[in-house]
Amino acid sequence: MPSHTSTADTSELLSAALERALLVELLAEWRNVNESYFRSALRPPSFTLGDASSRLGLWFAPTRTIEISRSLVLTQSWRVVVEILKHEMAHQFVDEQLGVSDETAHGASFQRVCHQLGIDAAAAGLGSFAGDVSKPDLPAQKLIRRVADLLALAASSNLHEAEAAMAAAQKLMLKYNIDLTAARSQIRFGTRHLGPPTSRKSESDRWVATILGQHFFVDTLWVPVYLPMLGKRASVLEICGSEGAIEIAEYVHDFLHKTAEHLWAQHRRDAKVSGNRDRRVYLAGVMAGFYEKLNESTKAHKEAGLVWVANPEQASYFKRRHPYTRTIKRQGVRRSNAFAHGKAAGRNIVLHRGVRGATESRGLALPRGSK
Repeated sequence: MPSHTSTADTSELLSAALERALLVELLAEWRNVNESYFRSALRPPSFTLGDASSRLGLWFAPTRTIEISRSLVLTQSWRVVVEILKHEMAHQFVDEQLGVSDETAHGASFQRVCHQLGIDAAAAGLGSFAGDVSKPDLPAQKLIRRVADLLALAASSNLHEAEAAMAAAQKLMLKYNIDLTAARSQIRFGTRHLGPPTSRKSESDRWVATILGQHFFVDTLWVPVYLPMLGKRASVLEICGSEGAIEIAEYVHDFLHKTAEHLWAQHRRDAKVSGNRDRRVYLAGVMAGFYEKLNESTKAHKEAGLVWVANPEQASYFKRRHPYTRTIKRQGVRRSNAFAHGKAAGRNIVLHRGVRGATESRGLALPRGSK
């Protein structure tokens, strides 16, 4: 029974129709988790929304009811709601399948189930990192500071200096990956959702996911989410990895989207393009061009003896979190002149700090004061 301290009055924010739709969606999510995580061992419970400010969720065995906080649903992302639901389902499993009655609610059996299934036993629901969270991940923090220093240098007006700084940052991240793989006990894994939920993923969105997954040491997956206030389903990009890798991947995600939009605005001015008809095509080209550039850098690192080492523990964490995944092939945007122009611009991107906008406002861990 995870708790929180919010006292906001949200009882009037959902219409009766939206609340019914939300309860139906919670049951659908429960069925999905039951099949994927618990091998359909559980029987459907009743669902209710609670107004108590002292808890996020509750499994109440006597009436076989799972209660989810109404304020949680309305103030947090759907990912958080699902994490709380998983937590309560773990309680249900320990109660109804294991029949454990001589332990505390968060006792050894519950902790074991959560660990085996990749469920947040603390039920913070916020993608906390596995491991001893009371101890800071000093290697990750050190990496972030050093990468921030290099990315600041990559803002140099001297193209050669900027390219060299970006290459050094990539090399540092690659070495960090190798060092962490050699010292697995120090790694804490977590997840994060990037960008707003969307009902339509663009090709540029998919390119960014590919870039992060292949070059920034995180696993990526588009996961379904529900928007309670709209009564609609959407999807959002989830990344999984070590603390340092997640912080940097989030920065890169925001940087690329912001930079691509800036490049499109500049292209419209220079080419005297009216309207946004080719915007999606151009943005896809930008990401494709930057991806090609990263591939060339990776080839150079391989020749220097630096090769990305897959971490089996990260793979195991990702598999526990997402037992069943599938790959869907989609047709890309038309390869027009706009795509070619975007691709050329993307090949000239130098990753660096300093792009204002969402990146700064979201409080990322790349420190502003780095010099």
